[in-house]
Amino acid sequence: MKTDTAGRQAEWFVPGFGPARFRSVVGLLFLPYTGMVLSFSVIGSITVASIDWTRVIAIAVIYFLGLGIGAHALDALGSKGVKPWGAVFGRRGLWLVAVTSLTAAYAIAIYYMIEYVPLLWSAALAEGFFVFAYNLEWFEGRFHTDGWFAFSWGFLPVMAGHIMQRNGVSVQAFALGLSMALLSLVEIKASRPYKELKRRIDSLSDEERSMLAAYEAILKGVSLGVISLSGGLLIWRLSA
Repeated sequence: MKTDTAGRQAEWFVPGFGPARFRSVVGLLFLPYTGMVLSFSVIGSITVASIDWTRVIAIAVIYFLGLGIGAHALDALGSKGVKPWGAVFGRRGLWLVAVTSLTAAYAIAIYYMIEYVPLLWSAALAEGFFVFAYNLEWFEGRFHTDGWFAFSWGFLPVMAGHIMQRNGVSVQAFALGLSMALLSLVEIKASRPYKELKRRIDSLSDEERSMLAAYEAILKGVSLGVISLSGGLLIWRLSA
């Protein structure tokens, strides 16, 4: 079943300028939510006493390629017909984008895993599973749930960032990962009814429009709040 991509171009995170295809590319990246995941990886990275800033950049690039581009391209494909943005780019193009970006992400990750942080294999293999199982809704959608979303795109990025720095785990990082997973859970719980209301935007009642605005406010607050938290922590560590 195809969805209305024109309605998605009116999303709050899609720029209101430029050609339709450019706006669709930006929309496909879901930048505020991608920003959340990058922030989780950064937050996990700066929980150690001595920070290797090159590795902070590397893990952020890995997640941008793997999640921001690759996973969202796969999500546009889905397993139940074309999803938002899928009709704009076509299946072959989306597969090309997904495979290329995931290959680049894993090329960077494998370098670090071989040379410095072999424990990162645990997070890399888990994320590799979820990038397909969640977004393509494998196993009858059993992993396409809010809980697995919070685990794969909230908890694991924090742990991956932490592991990238010290090739180890800690109770503190685990607790921080759990906290970020709960924020991811808030985001996905608001996102699902938001998207459903957005699909029916032209036929919403006044009450439903108020609900849509409330969900949008939650999504903005959570995503921009996490990004701001990451930025603040980065400034704090850089100035320490």
